[in-house]
Amino acid sequence: MDAKIKETILNPILKGNPITVLVLGICSALAVTVELKGALVMALSVTIVTGLSCLVLSLLRNTIPNRVRIIVQLVVVALLVILVDQILKAYSYPIEKQLSVYIGLIITNCIVMGRIEAFALGNKPWPSFLDGIFNGLGYGLILVIVAFFRELLGSGTLFGLRIIPESFYAAGYMNNGLVILPPMALILLGCIIWVQRSIQKDLQEK
Repeated sequence: MDAKIKETILNPILKGNPITVLVLGICSALAVTVELKGALVMALSVTIVTGLSCLVLSLLRNTIPNRVRIIVQLVVVALLVILVDQILKAYSYPIEKQLSVYIGLIITNCIVMGRIEAFALGNKPWPSFLDGIFNGLGYGLILVIVAFFRELLGSGTLFGLRIIPESFYAAGYMNNGLVILPPMALILLGCIIWVQRSIQKDLQEK
């Protein structure tokens, strides 16, 4: 595998994760991680929009006048977000309703616009597509991890299925209601950042 392509694939997952390293997309990470199902759908939606928008704008990069590039970017991203939203409404309306405005707010997600500006407008279509996809997956990985702990500890379920046995509740176990509140999402995210920076010493500030 070409070294540049390998870096494009691995960097967003590890050293350049959009949430834990670049601190982008924090709002949706806190808002849609109460349940694992919603977090997974949001992660896939952002991944699809980021990948396809980077691909399209890389194909158009030499034909877009610089003075209107932001407008063109917004039009492309908005079109893809609308398509994703309509597909969710058609095939998974309860989840689309649960995610509410956050699907529409993908249009303003810093990860999407950032990768277009930083990578897609200066690189060929295939690397740009991979960069968009794997930045979306890096974002989605953090959402899934946070949602896993919030749903399990806050509701005792995963994907809506009971995981903690009823015998635990009979013995006095109680779900932690604090976990499903936004502050705990921020605390969990902080723990993930701490673990990552403890492992990857080069991310620590000198």
